[in-house]
Amino acid sequence: MRPLEGITVISIEQAIAAPFCTRQLADLGARVIKIERPHVGDFARKYDERVDGMSSHFVWTNRSKESLTLDVKTQAAKEILLKLLKQADVFVQNLAPGAATRLGLSYDDLIEINPKIIVCDISGYGDNTEHPGAYRDKKAYDLLIQSESGFLSITGTPDEYVKAGCSIADIAAGMYAYSNVLSALLERNKTGRGKRIDISMLESMTEWMGYPMYYTLRGGTPPPRSGSAHATIYPYGPFPTGDQKQVMLGIQNEREWQAFCSVVLKQVDIATRPEFINNTQRSAHRDQLKQIIVNVFSKLTQSEVIELLEKAKIANASVNEMQDVWQHPQLQQRQRWIEVDTPIGKIPTLKPVGLTDAQDFTISAVPDLGENTNQILTELGYSDEQIEQFHHHSIV
Repeated sequence: MRPLEGITVISIEQAIAAPFCTRQLADLGARVIKIERPHVGDFARKYDERVDGMSSHFVWTNRSKESLTLDVKTQAAKEILLKLLKQADVFVQNLAPGAATRLGLSYDDLIEINPKIIVCDISGYGDNTEHPGAYRDKKAYDLLIQSESGFLSITGTPDEYVKAGCSIADIAAGMYAYSNVLSALLERNKTGRGKRIDISMLESMTEWMGYPMYYTLRGGTPPPRSGSAHATIYPYGPFPTGDQKQVMLGIQNEREWQAFCSVVLKQVDIATRPEFINNTQRSAHRDQLKQIIVNVFSKLTQSEVIELLEKAKIANASVNEMQDVWQHPQLQQRQRWIEVDTPIGKIPTLKPVGLTDAQDFTISAVPDLGENTNQILTELGYSDEQIEQFHHHSIV
């Protein structure tokens, strides 16, 4: 039995944060019914066409779900939605702040028909009526939250801010939503009651900024933007090799530093030079030390450098491109890839992190827009004639 088997999740979701949350729930066996706008759907469906005509964002965050199209602004569609919510365990939504309340879908509204329901609201800045905050109604996209949370201020080079290459603010919010929903389900087992969860993308990212924030707690200077190197530890970061590749390495303590000098650089005396005697000095003289390292690595291939680093027990990694990750030997050897059906055929997808036994998770198709509409309406007791009328009037 999968952990969330028997749990039904209804989600009015779009973009990444909410879909990423509900995909985790679906992976664990929950039935996730995704509500989409008729003829349009989740706008993430059209972000790009890189997966044989489908959106890379959409196929990533929407496997194992069912798609039901509803125009929730019509009364008939609201009645359908309320029928679903009356028997659901969880409702997740990331509409604009206040929109769910205007539609009669707030937690206070829903517990009147389903006292056990767990409602998870995801927004940029939080949607709390008691303490709404001045930012409550601001639009919030991933890059904007990376900026507001201070993430950009410590990411990039001394000359330029650089955002994360993936949607980390959305991912952070989605994962906090997921873990809070799981906690609420456990709590409901004890209390018999549902609850409301208010997830803020800003708060999710601010939690992730704990180290740099404490680093500056008493007005201290922030960690400098240092590209892909570590801001305060050196050597720690990427270094070029003689075959036009890169190696990432990290020295964490003095024992590793001495091993690095003797085994990798083969220059034992460097370890005790005053300008490199400890991490503070190495970081202060990083340009000088980098030149020494680059000179040594320029005579070696990437694989030769990694072999020496392994011999010295120094943490290291290849600097991989996307195609390298698809073929990563560790992921292949651990059999972490599986195929998932989509409207355009099978594509590879990563198994749920932490799970290996197929009985512990489920991976089913990425749904086409409205693919499950008729089936779900039939389950709710609507006749074929009624369903045909819903389609005719674009209610579904």
